[in-house]
Amino acid sequence: MSILQLDLPHARVLDLYAGSGALGLEALSRGAASADFVEKSPKSLRALEENIAALEADTLSTIHRTSALAFAESLEPLSYDVAFADPPYTTGDAAKLAEHWKASPFSRVLSVEHEAKAAMPEGGVTRKYGSTAITFYRSGA
Repeated sequence: MSILQLDLPHARVLDLYAGSGALGLEALSRGAASADFVEKSPKSLRALEENIAALEADTLSTIHRTSALAFAESLEPLSYDVAFADPPYTTGDAAKLAEHWKASPFSRVLSVEHEAKAAMPEGGVTRKYGSTAITFYRSGA
């Protein structure tokens, strides 16, 4: 999150594969204007709703109960300032999402967590943390 700290104030944030909402909620705590959370797992949705309520972030948050990849594919270019994605490692969605973003950047910045050994599309900057990596892509806009 510290890598993106200058991108967060007043940002429209998208948290794909939101899970508990940790990334989007952290962005809100660092000054983001709003956060949209995309999650389809009923268990994760319950935790997400509870976390948003506990942090009194209801007015800044919107939950979309759908597939994260399908949601991203439906977006217009530059719909968000910053997008976070932490897809399950076994699905291959990290690379699919990055490829889609490269073809139609739906955010100014895309941060994708993935297995360190996973091949990601060119054009990003990757930081490795043990067996996990995060690749950051930035649009030219």
